[in-house]
Amino acid sequence: MARVKDDYGSLSGRQKAAMFMLAISPENSAKLFEKMDDEEIRDLSQAMSSLGSISANLIERLFVEFADALSSSGGLVGSYSSTERLLMGALPEERVAQIMEEMRGPAGRTMWDKLNNVSEVVLANYLKNEYPQTVAVVLTKISPDHASRVLAILPENFSLECIMRMLRMEAVSKDILDHVERTLRSEFMTNLASTARRDSHELMADIFNSLDRNTENRFMTALEERNRESAERIKGLMFTFDDLSAVDSGGIQLLLRQVEKDQLGLALKGASEEVRGLFFSNMSERAGKMMQEDMEALGAVRLKDVDEAQSAIVQIAKALADAGEIVIASGGEEDELVF
Repeated sequence: MARVKDDYGSLSGRQKAAMFMLAISPENSAKLFEKMDDEEIRDLSQAMSSLGSISANLIERLFVEFADALSSSGGLVGSYSSTERLLMGALPEERVAQIMEEMRGPAGRTMWDKLNNVSEVVLANYLKNEYPQTVAVVLTKISPDHASRVLAILPENFSLECIMRMLRMEAVSKDILDHVERTLRSEFMTNLASTARRDSHELMADIFNSLDRNTENRFMTALEERNRESAERIKGLMFTFDDLSAVDSGGIQLLLRQVEKDQLGLALKGASEEVRGLFFSNMSERAGKMMQEDMEALGAVRLKDVDEAQSAIVQIAKALADAGEIVIASGGEEDELVF
């Protein structure tokens, strides 16, 4: 089989993209293909099919370059204005306006729907610097339960003044409502979307979490040589199977109900004694004994299979944590419990 050029510097952007798609899992590449149009898929597929044999060195160079580009402060800097200009050259003006509006804030058909999806802490921090009359208008337009949470966070005297304005408020004219909406859209929602952009180190931590152990170690070592500070930040953000030791007993029991028995046995083969003991202590004596017997029956297992099983369980744990069903403590003072 033909071999792709060994000189990394001579590779085109399309060849690098093709290598990347082949290197990641089919599930992740499928998600990327869904975002492409037919022409992009054809071009990329043609590049993938013509790559031939790819050396491990080239793949490692590709991922290091990718990680370094995401982690560094240099490179491309995107903005709303530059994105809007780019879209205007490819899409109708109305479609561009709709896309930019969706980017500028939380989901919702109207401005008030969007505000209902903004954290009460974030909304209160913005409103506390506005006139009480403006705040009163906003609080009467969002849902009562959300308004109550915002009022509880605002300074007490300021909250009381807003309540008095709401009690005395008559029908608000359309001009005033339009003005408040324009202000919220131009000042609050735009800044909210800008500050809510995901940190590139968090993205890289998720990507590294999905790599097998050997590949992760190779890339991390290479990245440490290029950018030690970014490598350390990514390490701090990564969530591993051993980090499950920070989950309480209730969380582990919930996780046990979500995980396949065979998958758990494989994952525990490569786990630390602390994590292994945590899982066994949250099983019944009979279930724990059966699990130990199943693990012994597995004999020697491939490290790659253990990594895949652990990664799958980590993803389930993170999904449960995101849904608020389990708590993964970070070990800081804020996570300490008082009884």
